[in-house]
Parts: sequence; C-alpha cells; structure tokens
Amino acid sequence: MASWVRAMQIAFTYAGTIVGAGFATGQEILQFFTRYGAGATATILLAGLLFVWLGTRMMLLAGSLGAASYEDLNKHLFGPKVGEWFSLFTLVMLFGITTVMLAGGGSVFNEHFNLSYQSGLLITLVFAYLVIAKGLQAIVAVNSVVVPLMILFCALVVTSTIGTPGADNWLTMTSDVSALSLWSAPFLYVSYNLVTAQAVLVPLGASVADRKTIIRGGVIGGTLVAAMLVAGHFALASQMPGIAQFEIPMSRLIARLGENVQLLFVCVIFGEIFTTYIANVYGLTLQIRQRTGWPIKPIIIFILLGTYLIGQIGFSTLLSTLYPLFGMLGLIWFVRMMMSRSRAAG
Repeated sequence: MASWVRAMQIAFTYAGTIVGAGFATGQEILQFFTRYGAGATATILLAGLLFVWLGTRMMLLAGSLGAASYEDLNKHLFGPKVGEWFSLFTLVMLFGITTVMLAGGGSVFNEHFNLSYQSGLLITLVFAYLVIAKGLQAIVAVNSVVVPLMILFCALVVTSTIGTPGADNWLTMTSDVSALSLWSAPFLYVSYNLVTAQAVLVPLGASVADRKTIIRGGVIGGTLVAAMLVAGHFALASQMPGIAQFEIPMSRLIARLGENVQLLFVCVIFGEIFTTYIANVYGLTLQIRQRTGWPIKPIIIFILLGTYLIGQIGFSTLLSTLYPLFGMLGLIWFVRMMMSRSRAAG
C-alpha cells in the first residue's frame, strides 16, 4: 500500500509539473493539437505514450545515476563538457520559463481577483518561498492537491460538452495544415515539457529507491497527462473555431457551469501555474547549489527576486519571445534521451 501511495505522489508531481499555465488555460492544447483537426486525437495518444516512456525512463536513469540535479543527467547524456554547457543553457531556459509562470500568476490575480499585477507577483513569491524552503516533499504535497482538482475540472468540462451540437467535432473536424506540422507537434510538445520537467523529476527519481514504484508513478503520471489532453481537446473542439479567439479558452467552457465554478477553476489555473513555478525554482536551486555550494535558502531568495524583476516585462511578451527558442533546445535533449542506453532506464 505504501508503494502505491508513493507511486500516486510521483504521478501527481509528474502531471503537475507538465500541466502549467498554457495547459490549464487551454492555449497549449489548442496550439499543439486542437487546431490540427480530427488528427489531433491520434497525436495526443502518441504524446501520451512518449510521456509514459520517456518520463519513466528519465526518473529511472536519475535513480541509477544517483543524480543530485539535472546536470548529472545531462552529463550522462551528452558527456562531461557538452553536458555542462547544455545544463547551463537549461538553467537559463528554466529561469525564463519560471519567470513566465510568475508573470502568469500575477496576471491571474490582476484579471480575476481585482488585485494589482504587482500584488499578484508578491503573493505568489511569498507562497512559493514557504513551500520550496520545506523541500521536495512539500512540492509533492502541493501537487497531490492541485492535480486531482484539475482532473475533476477536466471531467466537468467533458460531461458538460457531451450532447452539445459540436460534441463530435474532435473526430470529424477538418484542417488545412500539413501532415508534417500535425505529426511534429506531439514531439515538440513532449520534448519541451520534459526538458523542463527534469528539474524536479530527476531529484524525484533519485529520491525513490524502489524501481517498481517509479515505473508505476511514471506510467500513471503520463497517462493522466494524456487523459487531460484528450478531455481538453474534446471540449475545445466542440467550440471551434470561435473558441480560438479567447486568451483563456478553458475558462469560457467552464463559464457554462456558473460563476462560482468558474471562479474555482481560476483558482485551479493559478494552482497549476504555481506548481510549475515552485518545481522550476526547486530545480534551479539544486543546480546552483551543486555549482556553487551556497546554502539553499539564500539561493531560493535570489531566484525568486530574479524572476520578480524579469516578470515586470509581462506574461504575453515573455511567452511569445522565449517559448520558440526553448522548443528547439528541448528537441535536442529529447532526441538524445531517446538514444540513451542504460540497463536501469529500460
């Protein structure tokens, strides 16, 4: 029983790290899958298989290496010199994404809770410090609450969509995009997400001694991500093409269930932003400590203040500037991860 409980904690942490602001708002699902029409259902299933396989593989490999941070994994994948440089690029990438998450948290407070953008940033920073300072188990605990809530809202969206006029769009919707774009989308999506998720999945895998527990957690976590992708695609496709014009398309779908439910969903969106934020800050903290030997808490404060300063640029500007660059870097890591050989990694 204890092994299964630990496996579920791993699964929720895995899913919570993947499901960030873009996923919870519906924008990632829309851009990587739904806009490609009926073929997106097949590409989502492919993405799910990749999440199960490579996410589990990463955690097993981290365990076999006894990795202190994702730098140890990257040195194993690319060699000592290239791995060190790749980890440095990853650090910069993680910092950029972490800043985007913080900016997203500030925007949620500003747009939905009638607080200033600055107040939203500061509230997010304070809660983040309180969680991260308690270590990996606190991050796991937060994900164990937020991810089930996200699953619940996905289920609500699906049930409210069944029977509507466009409910079969996910199987019949046409698109004029090329087959290359359609089938490259799941690889880009998985590679980008896993290269950032290694910040927390590597230390998580290294902290669990039992191989079967890691495998169970990876399989369940990857399956949960795939299931939520299918649920989001099913609901969003039913409202295409009109739903594509909204900044937070999932919120428009939830609005059908009433104002109170919509407000709770906004809280879940913030929760998903927050889980990705704390996971990335934790990964950055381990990486900087490994390189410098500095105490953990001053590093956490340094990173939080850095994301606050860069976060002044704004959510949408950061998102459009940084994500395409990170996608290319993620694809290089993805290919190397697929090619890696290790008995422990399977």
